[in-house]
Amino acid sequence: MAPKAAVAGPDGLSFPLFAPAHRPDRVVKARASGASCVIADLEDAVAPDLKDAARASLAQQLGAPAGLPLYVRINALGTAWFEADLAMVTACGAAAIVLPKAEDPEYAAQLKQRLGAGVQLIGLVETVKGIAQARALAQVFDRLHFGSLDYAISLDCAHTKQALAHARAELVLAAALARKPAPIDGVTPDAHDGAQVTEQARYSCEMGFKGKLLIHPAQIEPAKQGFRPSEAEIEWAKGIIAAGASNSSGVAMYQGAMVDAPVIARAHLVLERAAQTAAC
Repeated sequence: MAPKAAVAGPDGLSFPLFAPAHRPDRVVKARASGASCVIADLEDAVAPDLKDAARASLAQQLGAPAGLPLYVRINALGTAWFEADLAMVTACGAAAIVLPKAEDPEYAAQLKQRLGAGVQLIGLVETVKGIAQARALAQVFDRLHFGSLDYAISLDCAHTKQALAHARAELVLAAALARKPAPIDGVTPDAHDGAQVTEQARYSCEMGFKGKLLIHPAQIEPAKQGFRPSEAEIEWAKGIIAAGASNSSGVAMYQGAMVDAPVIARAHLVLERAAQTAAC
């Protein structure tokens, strides 16, 4: 039996798994994994001379309802394949379209109208201009994803948490200001270093992201682990809530620390995240 998919509410955790669109076997395998959804990739994963065949193959996959929700990363606006990709996805249906190089909020609004109701539009922010426009983009897209590798190249900076902290903070803030689901963080290039995936996912969680993009099924469980509160955090949260409930004055003490409304709210968030990761 395949692992069950990660459960994601309106602002819940999400762990999308990329699969190359020209490899239907990998798309099928990905749709049976424990990810939240599958992003069938028509862009970076597919060589130019395979684009047409990949599009035709994916059209058949979109007609197969079994498995995880199927998103499609189409080729970027201005490329030779954009219109054909969009026409195919519109005709065949998809749970969501992932638009790479998201930079233009006005065009995103027009594209959203073309898609109509029922299809989510995800913006993959991966350029300097995209980060500069993040607050406007968040108003239009249903959710933002961070293309951290391409962004580091566009800025000519290291792909490290220190170098990309400003961009991550801007995306989280943009989504919150737009009252949209928190963004999904970028990939870990090493497909089989589970410890690194968990470490980077934990940092993503600390920054305010609500999930992580994945490139291999082996990354699914390590990524979820990074977002899962520790037993100590869970016990702390339960203690805080109990202390608050037993005190009628508005301020209580727990393990020598003050317990007031913001601390109690934080404890509830920890327990909500624990429940979501337990359901994955």
